[in-house]
Amino acid sequence: MLTTILVCTALCCLVMFFVWVWAKTIQNAGVVDIFWAFNFALIAIVICQNATGYWERRLLISAMVLIWSMRLGIYLLIRVGGHLQVEEGRYKKLREEWAPKPDRKFFFFFQMQAFSNIYLAIPFFLIAFNTKPELSILEYAGAGIWAISILGEAIADGQLKKFKSKPENKGKVCDAGMWNYSRHPNYFFESMIWVGYFLVSLNADYGWIGILSPITIILLLFRVTGIPMTEEQALRSKGDAYKEYQRTTSVFVPWFKKK
Repeated sequence: MLTTILVCTALCCLVMFFVWVWAKTIQNAGVVDIFWAFNFALIAIVICQNATGYWERRLLISAMVLIWSMRLGIYLLIRVGGHLQVEEGRYKKLREEWAPKPDRKFFFFFQMQAFSNIYLAIPFFLIAFNTKPELSILEYAGAGIWAISILGEAIADGQLKKFKSKPENKGKVCDAGMWNYSRHPNYFFESMIWVGYFLVSLNADYGWIGILSPITIILLLFRVTGIPMTEEQALRSKGDAYKEYQRTTSVFVPWFKKK
């Protein structure tokens, strides 16, 4: 397992080095998000080829990670790639805070993203090296939660994209579909995807360690780069309209509307 982890670490760090060079050239650090997502596809391919666990389980987790990684990566590629000349607000803010040498700090930031790929992949390694000869109820349940969450996240992303594509909605707050109930339905389903991975990992030896991944994702979404930065940017750009949206919607769960 250690060799596979080291190979994945080296590949992710190498990818992020080249992405940093590109980001430095175009002065847009937002591209890191695209390749953070795609790095998981790289990990999935490596563990599928090199892990020594039960083959059905190895194929299952490799397929789950590959599908999720490619869907998110392509979505981000379209979103970020559509305005490479304009850096996303949260990265623009970091560039200002890290002046006068933001590129140096972005280098370490990009490499930390690579290490976060490996850290969050802990459940994948545990699952892929699990040699137990049959799948458990927990593994089926985890795969089911993952599938529902993948679909939910894709629907939420599609609703947001459709809303933004209409010229008359420019500058408005998206309240279509799930966004009428939750300000971040995509983040909700993203966190549930990682819960699904954790449940699949529970059948492995020391599988409980996999809880670190969903806990970390949820903390990041609630406290660091997800909801706080997204809402701060929305308040700057949409002002009172977003304050009213905050008053009437759930921050996370996409099913309950505030009065």
